[in-house]
Amino acid sequence: MLSLLKCTVSEWFEHRGSSMGAALAFYTLFSLAPILVLVLAIAGWFYGPQAAQGELFAQLRGLVGAQGAEAIQLVLAGARNKEEGRLATLVASGLLLFGATTVFAELKASLDAIWQVPPLTHGTVWDVVRTRLLSFGMVLVLAFLLMVSLVVSAALTVLEKYWGSLWSDAGIVLTVINAAISFVVIAALFGVIFKMLPRVKLSWHDVTIGALGTAALFTLGKYAIGAYIGNSGAASSFGAAGSLIALLLWVYYSAQIFFLGAEFARQYALQHGSLSK
Repeated sequence: MLSLLKCTVSEWFEHRGSSMGAALAFYTLFSLAPILVLVLAIAGWFYGPQAAQGELFAQLRGLVGAQGAEAIQLVLAGARNKEEGRLATLVASGLLLFGATTVFAELKASLDAIWQVPPLTHGTVWDVVRTRLLSFGMVLVLAFLLMVSLVVSAALTVLEKYWGSLWSDAGIVLTVINAAISFVVIAALFGVIFKMLPRVKLSWHDVTIGALGTAALFTLGKYAIGAYIGNSGAASSFGAAGSLIALLLWVYYSAQIFFLGAEFARQYALQHGSLSK
């Protein structure tokens, strides 16, 4: 295990994980609003726009904190407050799809670099389209996970009303259950990204170990990141733009955790998984 962790950190430095995190934070800034618009539109078909938006921002507050969630709300409101004609709407829809998939295309390029996938010598239009379709698939995965979260929240609310009158500790138990389900959802998201985005054949066993490790680091790290942003004054010193800076800092530091997890998944596959010799 010590050798595995040592190789993970060494490769993270070798692949310039810090720079990849900065690039991902930059692309996230431009892709965030399109992603949220699409995710809310898809989830809203099934549960209604108000329920979908309420659950989304409840989850975001738990992840990025109040400041980050406030910045996301402002970005989303700016993206929606537009009245356009039919042609402009079609153009905007195309730009929406392009913008929503850009961050996942960048994420795919970073994962390909981590897995040391040789670049395509003769890239075709189909390769670009395929990358965008795969990236759009990630948007659909996010929408699906949001719908799962809605179902779980509704179920836990019903259970809390039923058990609350029968069992005094029901609230604590349901909180633990909710945290466990959130962990599983995050691990599932990381697993799908590790499996589907890189241009390399991996077994689910390889990515499951890496996804669980990344989810554990992410779950612990989000509290440390939140404490740092809240106590360091790094965001508040920017005044009105403080919420946006807080969001970018959260994305940047979370990206470091994600890429460390990707390096761990690769090292596990090389030393103990399907790529071991």
